Order: sequence, then structure tokens, then C-alpha cells
Amino acid sequence: MVKMTGVSKSFRNSRFHISNVNLHIPKGYIMGLIGENGAGKTTLLRMLLGLAKPNKGDIEIFGMDYSNGSADILEDIGFVMVEDYFPKGCRIGEGADYFGGYYCKYDKTLMLEKMKQYHLNPKSPYGKLSKGEKLKYQFAFALSHHPKLLVLDEPTANFDPEFRKDFIKELTHFVEDGEHSVILATHIMEDLEQIGDYITFVKEGEILFSMDREELENRYRLLYGEEYLLRNLPKEQLIYIEKGANESWALVEHKSWHSYDAQLRVEVPGLNDLFYAFAKIVPARSKLMGK
Repeated sequence: MVKMTGVSKSFRNSRFHISNVNLHIPKGYIMGLIGENGAGKTTLLRMLLGLAKPNKGDIEIFGMDYSNGSADILEDIGFVMVEDYFPKGCRIGEGADYFGGYYCKYDKTLMLEKMKQYHLNPKSPYGKLSKGEKLKYQFAFALSHHPKLLVLDEPTANFDPEFRKDFIKELTHFVEDGEHSVILATHIMEDLEQIGDYITFVKEGEILFSMDREELENRYRLLYGEEYLLRNLPKEQLIYIEKGANESWALVEHKSWHSYDAQLRVEVPGLNDLFYAFAKIVPARSKLMGK
């Protein structure tokens, strides 16, 4: 459904750049896009939406690219971004109908249903909504034109716990027919533990890893024990090590045939563990991680 090949993006008067990104998202899956603030997640999403143009590489969505099919691509993408794209003084019901006119499949009945479900008053001015309400409204509109792909930039951080549960259910329902996909940038690893089929980690404009959950669980291990035992591990296997007050720990690249010292405790890392460790390392280490 989505393919980025050799994509790079630089900016004037900025040292930050996106470097040689290769990404593939098949139909029927949810991809979690994770990384620290400023890592490049939003820039990647903006390029997927045609809001930013790469300096190099190819972006293919639904078998098309923006040079020859931008209207057809955007027709089938629903998005929620940090920026406010709706006029602040416009009533949200009227705004939905106006912008819905740009989509062939805009469904006013569905939009009204979603606004009611999300406790949004169609007569409320967009500018009077809270941050969480604005994101709920954007999400409702994203669903209202029956897209094939949802592109979501950090929405859940501003949702209350009750709506976050509903949001997760919406995304699960969205992909269950195997014909729809979601790209969700988030810092909330608990959400991705529930629904993330693929996880992509972005650091300083590079992809450190992008793989499905099963491969991710098989690829890495956490080891706990004496520091000297951890430092005796092969350097090509060791990704990150940290000295603790009572015991030290390390994240290592694991192979099925690897065995570890009996004095070390071995665990499968969760997404929070991986996020913490990979945030500490430099992009050059990505060569060890199946980039």
C-alpha cells in the first residue's frame, strides 16, 4: 500500500535531514512510528501526504506517486496532524461539509454520527475546541470520506483515557478487513503494544529499524546481571549497556542459537525498553540492526 524507497529530504539553513529512508507498509496492518521529538516522524508523514517533497527517492501510495496522481492518492488518505487545518471561526459541522466537498466519498451521515459519538457539537466553532477535541474532530473527518489509509501524527497524547480506548478500537476495526492500513506516530508505547503490527524507529532522520512485531520479539533480548559479564558479550551483539544501582542491564541483538551466561537473567524487551535503549545510541549503530 505504501512504499518509500531511498527517500532523502534536506532543509535550507538546517543541519537536520531525512536520510535514505526505505519503508514498506502492506495492506491490512497498523504501523507504529516511534522516535524522540525532532527525530523526523512528522517530516516523513508530511511527505506521505504530499505536503513536503523529498529531494531524492520515490514515494508510492496505492501504486501511484504524487507526480501523476495526487488527487487520487489524497482521496483515499485520512489524516490527523498537529497543525490546525480547519478555520478557527468556522462551525465544525459546516467546516466538515465544506472540506468534505473535496472528497468524492465524503459521507455527511457518518460525519454526524462520529461527532455525536465523540461528543462534539456541530455548531461549535473550531477555535473554541480544546486540543483533544480538535484531534477528535480531525479523526472524525478523516474517517468520514472512507479512506484506505489513515496517517496519524501523535493524536493519542491529547486524548482522555476513555477515548483512547475507543480510538484503539476504531483503528482495530478499520484494518480488520485486510484492505486498510494505519500509520500511527506516537510516544505511547502501551497503545502500540496492543495494536502495532509493524514498528518503525526513527532517529535523527534515519530508520534504525522497521519490522513486524514477531521479528522484533525474536531479534532482541534484555540481559540483567553483573556489569563485567555484560561487557564480555561480543561487541557486534551488544547494542546498549547501562550500569544500575543493584544490577546492570544490556540490550543485545539475539539469534536463536545464542546462549548466555547462566548468571545473567534474560528477558524479551517491551517497546518501552526498546525505545529507551535505541534513543541512547547513535544512528551509525543501525547497521547492526537490519536497517
